[in-house]
Amino acid sequence: MNDHSADVIVIGLGAVGSAVAHHLARGGARVVGIDRFHPPHKNGSSHGHTRITRLAVGEGAAFVPLVMRSHALWRELEAETGRVLYTATGGLTIASALSDTGLFHGQAGFFARTTGIARDFGIAHELLSAAEVRHRFPQFLAGDHEAAYFEPESGVLFPERCVAAQLQMAQRHGALLHLGEQVQSLSQHGGVVRVLTDQGPRSAPQVVLTAGAWTPGLVGGAWAQRLAVRRQVLHWWDTSEPEMYAPRRSPVFVWLHGPGPCDAMYGFPMIDGVAGVKVATEDYGATTDPDAVDRSVSPAEVHKAYEDHVKGRLAQLQGTAVANATCLYTCTTDGNFLVDRHPEMAGLTIVSACSGHGFKHSAGLGQAVAQSVLGQTPHADLDPFLLARQAQGT
Repeated sequence: MNDHSADVIVIGLGAVGSAVAHHLARGGARVVGIDRFHPPHKNGSSHGHTRITRLAVGEGAAFVPLVMRSHALWRELEAETGRVLYTATGGLTIASALSDTGLFHGQAGFFARTTGIARDFGIAHELLSAAEVRHRFPQFLAGDHEAAYFEPESGVLFPERCVAAQLQMAQRHGALLHLGEQVQSLSQHGGVVRVLTDQGPRSAPQVVLTAGAWTPGLVGGAWAQRLAVRRQVLHWWDTSEPEMYAPRRSPVFVWLHGPGPCDAMYGFPMIDGVAGVKVATEDYGATTDPDAVDRSVSPAEVHKAYEDHVKGRLAQLQGTAVANATCLYTCTTDGNFLVDRHPEMAGLTIVSACSGHGFKHSAGLGQAVAQSVLGQTPHADLDPFLLARQAQGT
């Protein structure tokens, strides 16, 4: 492949990469996409049947334009591809009403920030007492010291379908996808970025790296120092009353039940075809290697998740998991994204570290990145995600 056979190479075709490739190709660029696997796949962060989407994102106001744009883009993709990508179920965020000490995705004051963002952006919502939660949603055994935020437009995204739909549209607009091809190194040579893969060299004036957990190993330096890859576990719990968790009766939820970064869980109604209620936790302990991560889930992990999170909070769930899965978070220390040019390779844009809350933003983020690469004004401000601002704590 010579230097001018592609305008842009996109490396990593998961949630964000598939969206970047889609919008670059739609915008008229000659796009080559590369992925070491065959997306959608189960090796990264964009799998597990379901992901939560919510508009009042307690991670920060900078994310709101991305998720709002994403909601519009999911509906456009549904119309274009005939796939069901997003189902609004409503969403609950439950936390202590006495002191908002709970952390979620590395953010303290998550509950208060969620409610404040809803007010500031005019997002439809309700604030519920614990008694109101138990009456309206009896599957959630909220304690009297807790309160809840309810958002009608929150709901479920189907990640595998979303990735497949975006890749379908990228190809429809002319993108060439090279799947099962592993990138080994990146370097700048004059006005092009050279991408060496196990299939040989490729190059283009611009490269967008959206490789998730594989990003630190490809870029090194300050980027790798800011990123940590962590293994996360998803459980589907047996229930004696599946009707209680039917989509028409049960919203998606985030529950902050303690002050620590791991004292939280999130979950879904039974909407994914698995005979269990999906509940996931967050682990910010040891880091892992994406090529050597333990994909098995031990009985001890199942027991601990039930005892620490599920028991006494979610009604009619048994201590037996009917299914388990693992996924990867690529995290920054503050839970924010990183979107920036590489300081030594002017043609390389790095989009990484979604820190466990990227999927809901991925369509809008991918479009904004594509607009920036094409020299257009992005629909959302990406400056809050620059590496320098992260390093300065701003």
